[in-house]
Amino acid sequence: MVSGVDTPDGGPGNPGGRGGPGHVPFSVVPNANEDNPRALSQAQQRAVSELLRVSPVADDLARRFQEAGFSLALVGGSVRDALLGRLGNDLDFTTDARPEDVLKIVRPWADAVWEVGIAFGTVGCQKDALVDGAEQSFQVEVTTYRSEAYDRTSRKPEVSYGDSIEQDLVRRDFTVNAMAVALPEKAFIDPHGGLDDLSERALRTPGTPEESFSDDPLRMMRAARFAAQLDFEVAPEVVAAMKAMSGRIEIVSAERVRDELNKLILSAHPAKGLALLVDTGLAGHVLPELPALRLERDEHHRHKDVYDHSLIVLEQAMALETEGPDLTLRLAALLHDIGKPRTRRFEKDGRVSFHHHEVVGAKMTKKRMTALKYSNELIRDVSRLVELHLRFHGYGTGEWTDSAVRRYVRDAGPLLDRLHKLTRSDCTTRNKRKATALSRAYDGLEERVARLQEQEELDSIRPDLNGNEIQEILGVGPGPVIGKAYKFLLELRLENGPMERDAAVAALKEWWAAED
Repeated sequence: MVSGVDTPDGGPGNPGGRGGPGHVPFSVVPNANEDNPRALSQAQQRAVSELLRVSPVADDLARRFQEAGFSLALVGGSVRDALLGRLGNDLDFTTDARPEDVLKIVRPWADAVWEVGIAFGTVGCQKDALVDGAEQSFQVEVTTYRSEAYDRTSRKPEVSYGDSIEQDLVRRDFTVNAMAVALPEKAFIDPHGGLDDLSERALRTPGTPEESFSDDPLRMMRAARFAAQLDFEVAPEVVAAMKAMSGRIEIVSAERVRDELNKLILSAHPAKGLALLVDTGLAGHVLPELPALRLERDEHHRHKDVYDHSLIVLEQAMALETEGPDLTLRLAALLHDIGKPRTRRFEKDGRVSFHHHEVVGAKMTKKRMTALKYSNELIRDVSRLVELHLRFHGYGTGEWTDSAVRRYVRDAGPLLDRLHKLTRSDCTTRNKRKATALSRAYDGLEERVARLQEQEELDSIRPDLNGNEIQEILGVGPGPVIGKAYKFLLELRLENGPMERDAAVAALKEWWAAED
């Protein structure tokens, strides 16, 4: 290990800038960037505080590796997040121990161990520990020093193990993720200037971006994801490589692409990451419906910019979330208008129409999400929201009958709350009077829904007679006729609201007589 110079003022001996020594005592980190010493000092203070918090777990594990003759270092996102003051209880470590040796060390120590990633050199485990007087659960991953590379046809990386932490760090995706803290001595390791880039809020690669993206094309999507999560700027040379190599993403499995896309969409600034995917051409390979929203316009046929509108709707939907990021709502907001390009028509009077784009969009949503290997439940919910997102616009100024309101609630089912949010988010007009009118109209609809729910239990709309009662009244056994009778009574319930039993029985008998 190369030691840094522990200078009294933390000055030029510090390796935080590019080209300095790789390992230094953590105490000299703050002034690595002499142009901004205060920012880095604050970063150090945050990191020390975070590392002290997790020391009961990290140091204990490090000592066990040390006693077994191996090295252990906190690495990657864990170090980055410690410097940002946001380190959670998910801890990533790297080691020179091979996976079988890691298993021998962690099994007697951990409360649970899993080997899902062992083919890629990763052993996962859970450790419960007393921290600040409270029991906390830590999710730990220990990965052997490694390097990964794709060939031109493989969808999975080929893994080879390395012998040094420097070799491991150079294969990391971005410099801000290529820092480590050797434990238990807490020596800071930053051979690629990640601390400077963290201070500058910049995303760069340890080596050339072309080499990095060739090794793992998914890193191009990670660039967009980290830009969205951290609100960082992607370096120009990285953006240029993403544009030149965007087609290489097609060798990555749909599952890995989907997982990366989810992290981006659930981030704090998804529009920023999505715009980068579109601008670099990556979206054309993984979510082509998004760049397709950039419809060409001319002076004779004007309409709202569908692409920009969709990103605004996404951001407005996020503002209405009450229980944290909602993937279902955010996907529906992003995809709600993807049927517009296929349904655009230029009318004779100069208007532009998108008739039935919600129906077409729902089908397109289902097809794209299926290709990305989303769960059947999520596909069903998102495509249903896309299909229903225009339903409110028939409400006008409150002309709907109670029957129409009941059907709106019935069709939305458990998605009603999300449909409320999506519909409100879909208003992006700059006309304040129009926006206010739409908001008031939807307020009115929600009030009517709430009133009817209180009166009629709309969340569980069903006929006033159940299947057994229908069989008894009609004197018939199970069969298709019971389903028809049930459907008739459900329509009656939706149209008229709850009925007294005698009235429901009479209506059923009248229907049955007409059927005969």
